[in-house]
Amino acid sequence: MLGCFVLNGAEPGKADRLLEALAGQLAAEGLRIAGAVQVNSAPSADCACDMDLRILGDTGPMVRISQSLGPGSVGCRLDAGGLQMAAGRVSAALQQGADLCILPKFGKQEAMGLGFRDCIGQALDQEIPVLTHVPAGQYAAFEAFAGEFAQWVEPQALATWCRSVTRGTAA
Repeated sequence: MLGCFVLNGAEPGKADRLLEALAGQLAAEGLRIAGAVQVNSAPSADCACDMDLRILGDTGPMVRISQSLGPGSVGCRLDAGGLQMAAGRVSAALQQGADLCILPKFGKQEAMGLGFRDCIGQALDQEIPVLTHVPAGQYAAFEAFAGEFAQWVEPQALATWCRSVTRGTAA
């Protein structure tokens, strides 16, 4: 199952904070969670914020996925190499088994077949449900990727959806 949600008009970072809290809550209930959540740090002098990924189901350090481009820069700050490293660690965590996979978003990299896209396929092949955020600019790409397999979930119902699709039992 591929659960997805949107947060139209929400302030930046809200989906990240929502997924981080949800992952913590479900793990505390005893579910084995694999995947990643994005943690944004305070803005620095030359950029909006640093973006890191905390890998769920992995005890290693967070992975920095942003790069500083200097003051006044307007280019994409994503460090695609960092994102791919994080995807490799998520893949390894999925191989250990999980009740649920939570991924930060289906973004531009996933739309191009990169980022966490293979992790989505891996989890679904292992019959592990996946939950991710779909930013407004990626609806069409996500629909083309997921088609009829997408289950759109209201943000306030995410925890209920996760509990209903997990095959593991909470402690």
